[in-house]
Amino acid sequence: MAKTIKEINEKIRKGEVVVVTAEEMIDIVEEKGAKKASQEVDVVTTGTFGPMCSSGMYINVGHAKPRIKIGGGKCYLNNVPTYAGWAAVDIYLGCTALPDDDPRNAVHPGAFKYGGGHVIQEFVAGKDILLEAEAYGTDCYPRKKLKVWINIKDVNEAVLFNPRNCYQNYNIAVNLSEKTIYTYMGILKPRLGNANYCSAGQLSPLLNDPYYETLGIGTKIFLGGGIGYVAWQGTQHNPTAKRKENGVPCGGAGTLAVIGDLKQMSPEWLRGTTMTGYGVTLTVGIGVPIPILDEEIARYTYRGERQ
Repeated sequence: MAKTIKEINEKIRKGEVVVVTAEEMIDIVEEKGAKKASQEVDVVTTGTFGPMCSSGMYINVGHAKPRIKIGGGKCYLNNVPTYAGWAAVDIYLGCTALPDDDPRNAVHPGAFKYGGGHVIQEFVAGKDILLEAEAYGTDCYPRKKLKVWINIKDVNEAVLFNPRNCYQNYNIAVNLSEKTIYTYMGILKPRLGNANYCSAGQLSPLLNDPYYETLGIGTKIFLGGGIGYVAWQGTQHNPTAKRKENGVPCGGAGTLAVIGDLKQMSPEWLRGTTMTGYGVTLTVGIGVPIPILDEEIARYTYRGERQ
């Protein structure tokens, strides 16, 4: 008999809910079958922790005295440029942003040591961040320059908003050329010297719910060490991608746009990351609970990695 979200939530309130990881669910289904597993297990937890370049934070820094209209001007956090095309004191920092003087075209271990992802990690860790802004000045916002230290505890809002995270599947990168190349998939050695991939495998959230039967807008998730939500489909979301019989896509398919209160998050799960010779990014931790409503969903949580 199928269960409902309401019934599972009631079990949670009573402390009677049965929760297992996606790895554990494989053994349970193999031993007892999908039908019995769906009756005994209420929630399967999934998760991923990997570099996710389409990530960033927006903050409202509050008004200075006299006021400055950062929107339309220039703004830097620890010398890393932010997007300031919003209102007076709203800014967005993308995790791949680099300082203006960074050796962007260099290919050596010393390049790209610091960027947006590292600022986000330090900001969420409670470190003071240097904000420098320039504006053109108006009657209501007369100030033209601002240089001040800011801290996550003091800004009005700090929000992690990532337009594309948690890819449902991804390609494997190899290098057929005669020289080493440096990519967003890492360093690739010549002549098929290595193969790099990015997937959490049997723990991967969207592989365990390939047709989004329990996932959707508003789904509550673990994000960066705190509480987050699925805000929308992610950019490049492709639910019609070619799939195997069990729903597993053969390449890039579904993605999630996610959002959450950065003030609740942790630098343990938001890590500034350097990709040698390519740039910087943010390694993001995401966890998604999958309610086991019926036998079909139980079967997907079992087969996602196996076929």
